Amino acid sequence: MDAPAIHPPRGCARLIWRLPIGLYRLGLGWLLTSHFLLLTHTGRKSGLPRYVALEVIRYDEAADTYIVASGFGEKADWFLNLQKTPRAKIQVGFRRVEVESRRLPQEEAEREVLDYACRYPIPMRELIHIIGYQWDGTEEGLRALTRLVPIVALQALSTPLP
Repeated sequence: MDAPAIHPPRGCARLIWRLPIGLYRLGLGWLLTSHFLLLTHTGRKSGLPRYVALEVIRYDEAADTYIVASGFGEKADWFLNLQKTPRAKIQVGFRRVEVESRRLPQEEAEREVLDYACRYPIPMRELIHIIGYQWDGTEEGLRALTRLVPIVALQALSTPLP
């Protein structure tokens, strides 16, 4: 049996994935509510600002931390860029804040994904389908997914940016 895999979108599907970035640039990011954020990170080779819109798995209000997933794995540019430069900026709706990123340990990542799947079973199935992961519908299948899809915490460092 082949090892599970994930597959980033190509062509038109890639353009659709990048549509939320355009909404944020037009000042319409609030339309995406708090379920999505715009991450502005630093390119690891170019040093230039780079942008990606990510779905929020969970927001921990007490810790002021957003939990997100690298749906296309450890080779996603934004994930690699954060490994080199963990500080970044996010925008969620109208809120803008500087964050420090960290990859969650495996057990914590599994808890986040299992919790998300319980709270949002239909979106979870759709997201898994979109990334091309062959999920058997089991909890163990979700745990295996977290070995392919890094889960990242983005913790706010200060008051919102202007």
